[in-house]
Amino acid sequence: MRVEQIAVFLENRAGRLAEVTEILSEAGINIRALSLADTSDFGVLRMIVDDHEAARKVLRDRGLTVAVTNVVAVEVPDQPGGLHHILNMMGQAGVNVEYMYAFVSRPGDNAIMIFRFSDTDSALALLRENGQKLADSRALRLL
Repeated sequence: MRVEQIAVFLENRAGRLAEVTEILSEAGINIRALSLADTSDFGVLRMIVDDHEAARKVLRDRGLTVAVTNVVAVEVPDQPGGLHHILNMMGQAGVNVEYMYAFVSRPGDNAIMIFRFSDTDSALALLRENGQKLADSRALRLL
């Protein structure tokens, strides 16, 4: 299933990330998973939050550049080879993984991997055909 992800574009300077977390904290928005990629000048903060619409609004109201994108959340067995199985399946089908990050809710449970695929529809079909368990936005908010 598709999951809504918030992407925030930030200047790469000390304290900028804390400003974002302060805004979300004050708004009562919980961050469930995140990834930060940077260059020398800017960074891209990608987050799964418990209320993406409220997060987008409050961050934009504070002057930040925000985008909402769809990603795929897949439950992956928390064991050797669990991730390899998914990546190998995608590679053989010609579906590129543009980026990914992990989210573990409790020790011993399955990991939840957040994927951005080059072809989301093909990736979802392939995952379903192979019996992979997908998580939706509601389930991620509850973990």
